[in-house]
Parts: sequence; C-alpha cells; structure tokens
Amino acid sequence: MNLISTKKYKNIIWDWNGTLLNDVAICINAMNILLEERDLPQLTEDKYRNVFTFPVKSYYKIIGFDFSVEDFNVPALKFIDYYQELFSEASLFADAKTVLNELHDNNYNQYILSAMEQNNLRLSVKNLNIDNYFIEIIGINNHFAHSKIERGLELIIKAELDRSSTLMVGDTLHDIDVANAMGIDCILISKGHQSENILRANGNSVVNSLLDIKEFL
Repeated sequence: MNLISTKKYKNIIWDWNGTLLNDVAICINAMNILLEERDLPQLTEDKYRNVFTFPVKSYYKIIGFDFSVEDFNVPALKFIDYYQELFSEASLFADAKTVLNELHDNNYNQYILSAMEQNNLRLSVKNLNIDNYFIEIIGINNHFAHSKIERGLELIIKAELDRSSTLMVGDTLHDIDVANAMGIDCILISKGHQSENILRANGNSVVNSLLDIKEFL
C-alpha cells in the first residue's frame, strides 16, 4: 500500500534528481539539443513531465528516437555530455538544505539512492556542500538510468534498516516501484520529473513541497 501510515520514521532515503536537485530544466535543454540534431519535435516542460518515465529508453522512444536507426547508447551517452555541460545551472530546491539540516539535527539517518552514475552522483552532492548530511550516497554503475531497485535492496541489507521505520522520498513512479520492492513507505514530490497527475495514480502520497514532508515524520 502506498499511502503513508501514521508511524514515526528513523531513516529517510532520498532520491536525488528532481527531489533534492532541481535539474528538470537542464534535462529538457540537454534533450532538446539531441532532438534538434535529429529534426525531432522539441520538448516543453509540460510535455516532458508528462512523458518522462523509467526505464529512460522507453522515454526516448516516446519522444521520437528510432533505435533501428541508431543504438540507444549513442544519444544516451551524448545526453550525459550535454547534461554535464549544463550542470552548473542546476541547484538544490529552495527548501532542500533547510529540511536536510532539520532532519540531521533531529537524528534522522539520511541516505541518497539515485539512478545517477555513482561517481557523478557523489561529485554533484559534494559540490553542492550537502554530502555531510548523508550516511551513504548510492548511485548506479552506468550512465543509462536503469532501475535502482537492486541498489535499494543492497542498502536495506548493508545498513540493516528496519523497513517499518524507513521512508523513501522521490519524484517519479519509479520511486514507488523501488520503495515497494524494498518493502518501505514512499512519498512523492510534485515539483520534479513527472507531473502531479501522473504521480497521483493509484492513490500515491504526493506533496508539493519538501517542507510538507515533515508532517509525515
């Protein structure tokens, strides 16, 4: 069941892109470069947030990429290049540091679980001066944003987390899938990579601000 219960949590597992990091605009801009190179229609923010999905290969197909013409790896790797060139334009969501600091001061155990490549993830978190808030920062071992379920299950075991006192915070339906596979509760933020209408499917718990998460703790 995806609705949040009234219990207290001790462990918070954060998604990164679109949850703590506001990188929606640079993802759109990077993708629009790829689309322009292939004479494909450009993305608006509304369109992007209504078509983005996991695995990202499916999203590429939805917006017009033809993998009978080119291998998925070609645009996927080029997207990473463009994304990294634009990364300095991304920033934390306005309330991110306030919430992280408050949870830290109240002795919550905080983790990041992301579909971002591990080394790039660690570097981006460090460059934004928030790495000290997290016990572990966990990404994946490639640039293709495949499922992070396996990494999440590894975290549960490695950190010996009590599932009943662990909450995941994300911004996509994939985060619900990950949380369900891990056997933990999940709450979604509506400001990230998928629209609020998509996130509310199946009665998922959705909030509009990071500050709103505190009411569930």
